[in-house]
Formats: sequence, C-alpha cells, structure tokens
Amino acid sequence: MTRSRDNVVPHAKVRSLREAIRKVKFAEVERTDVVVDLQESERARLELLAEELQDIFKEVPEDDDQFSFQIVPGNIPRLWIDITGHVAMGRDKRTYRFLKDTRLGRTVILETPELDDMADCITEYIAERVLERERAVEGDWLSKRLKEPPRAEAAVAAVPQQSAQPSAASVPHVRGLWGPFAAFAVGLLVGAALLVGYAWFANPLN
Repeated sequence: MTRSRDNVVPHAKVRSLREAIRKVKFAEVERTDVVVDLQESERARLELLAEELQDIFKEVPEDDDQFSFQIVPGNIPRLWIDITGHVAMGRDKRTYRFLKDTRLGRTVILETPELDDMADCITEYIAERVLERERAVEGDWLSKRLKEPPRAEAAVAAVPQQSAQPSAASVPHVRGLWGPFAAFAVGLLVGAALLVGYAWFANPLN
C-alpha cells in the first residue's frame, strides 16, 4: 500500500453497486428524454424516486393505512405518498415537486432536481405523519381511560346501594318514646302528691 509524503494512507474509494445502478438509470432517462414521450420520462423519474424510498415504505407499521406509495399514470404522472401528498415533475420534466393539498389550497413542500434531497424530505414527512398518528391513538386511549371509573369504584357502583340511615321500623320515633315517658312522669307526680297529702292529714299541725 502506497503512502503519501506525510506518511498517511489515503482512504480507499468505496464503490456501491446500488449507486452505480442508479447512475446508469439516470443516464438512460437523460437519453430517452429526447426520443420518448415526456410522460414516460416523468414516470421513469418517479420510479427512480420510488425505488429510493422502497426501504422506507417497508418500515411503515403494517396497521398504518394512511399512506399510498403508488405511481398513478395520467396526463401528469404522480407518486402518491398519502391521500393529500404526492410528487410530480415540474414543467422542465427534471424537477421533483412535492405537493400537499390542504384546506388553504395546494402547497409546495419542496421543489428540487436532486433525487436525494427529495427522498430525504419525504422520509421526514413520513416520520412526522407516523408520530402524529401514534400521538392521536394514544390521546384517544388516554381520553377513554380517563372517562372510565376506577375499578374499585366500578365494583362499588355495581353493588345495590343500601341506605346508610336505619329504617323507620328499626329506630323508634322520638314521639313514640315521649308518650310513655310523659305518662310515667305524670304518675310519679301524682303519687308524690298523694303521699304528701296523706302525711299532712295523718299528722296535722296544731
């Protein structure tokens, strides 16, 4: 292995088959832009972008159905990312345009001729949408959980509630107790009066 004058080993060039294939496909698209229909050229570039995002598409959770990931042909071929976002080619047929439909109209998220830049932007967009969905699902679960009564309270609520106050039959009414007591008191007073009267007449004072 050769060394430089500073005794530093130069880094070996890293070769990537995937990168080489992509460059060949780009070259083919560049050559066919002139000889084939422009729609085919647009579709070919969108297919290159879809291939670049293929691994990202596979990582999306299986239960997340908000994404589309398909190229729809037409007068303007489009790579749909989800129901409101898609990528189409610009007027020059070489510039990628990431568009999103909103309540305020169609918005351009990114416009660039660089495939890597567009792939990075879409990757971040997908990540944000996945997180938004997870937060929404968690929020719905939490809201539902807070509305449910605790298990202990639910068990108590399931048992028929019995009155904390004793029934009228088990506790005598105040008036019911006062009647016999009053009669007893009057009897005592009458008896005491009779005894006093008897003592008075039995031992009259001279």
